[in-house]
Formats: sequence, structure tokens, C-alpha cells
Amino acid sequence: MFLSQVQNVNWKLPLVGLLMLGLSACASSQSRETTSEGPATPGSLRDLQVNVGDRVFFDYDSYSLQPAGQATLERQAQWLKQWTDRKIVIEGHCDERGTREYNLALGARRANAARNYLISLGISANRIETISYGKERPEALGSTESAWTQNRRAVTVVRSGPSS
Repeated sequence: MFLSQVQNVNWKLPLVGLLMLGLSACASSQSRETTSEGPATPGSLRDLQVNVGDRVFFDYDSYSLQPAGQATLERQAQWLKQWTDRKIVIEGHCDERGTREYNLALGARRANAARNYLISLGISANRIETISYGKERPEALGSTESAWTQNRRAVTVVRSGPSS
């Protein structure tokens, strides 16, 4: 009798283990689906990122806005005119080259270039803050031209308002 119970347990344990493994896979797959960002809520940061564009890029050692950056900021200005209760922060970023102090100053100039352009498009200055992260928050890691290009940027973040 004891031997038949042990034999029954021997095949049940692996079966239970497989079932638990299958359930955990379903649970992790389900949590990925429920945490995916889904469609952008109008007026949210995600809306700005997906439907407008939240960043502009700069040439090496420059804070001059390029035509593509100006176009992005023009779309942001339209978005901000639609969502008048939103305030934003523009983050200035740099690539890894240069000293920490130099890049903090360059990041501030980049953020202010974007801010000033939005102001010139009719956005109230009291709705826009700026901050520089210099080279401290890279978007892309690595010492390649591709990484450096992605890191030379100004990023607009929604600071306040519903769904921000």
C-alpha cells in the first residue's frame, strides 16, 4: 500500500510543479498586459509623448534649435494651448563628453532655448520650468555617435494638470 502511495506522489509532484509553472507564466503575462500603457489619455504625458513629441535634439556642443526641433516645439505649443491647465518642465540633457559642470550649463542652455521658443509661440512663461541634468541621465548608454545623438536633447515633461 505504501509503495503505491509513493508512486502516486512521484507523478503528482511533477504535475503540480508544471501546473504552478504554467500558472506563474500566465500571471506574469497577464501583469505585462495590465501594466502596458495602452492608448494615450488626452492631455496626459503619454499623449504628449505619442501624439505630439516630447523631445528635441541638438548638434554637438550646441543649443541652437534645428528645424525638426522647432516643428516639435510648435506641436507642443498647440498642445499646450489646448490643455491650458498643464504646466511643464523642460529637461536639458547632454552626451557624456565634456565636464560635469560644462554639461550642466549646456543642458540649461538647451532647456532654455526650448522654453524661449515656446514662449515666442504664445505659451505663458509661468507654465514652463527648466532643469538641466547635463550628462547625468543618458537616454542611450555607450560612447558612440548614435548614443551621443540620442543624449543631446531637451525633453518636455508634464508637471501638473489632470492625468499628468
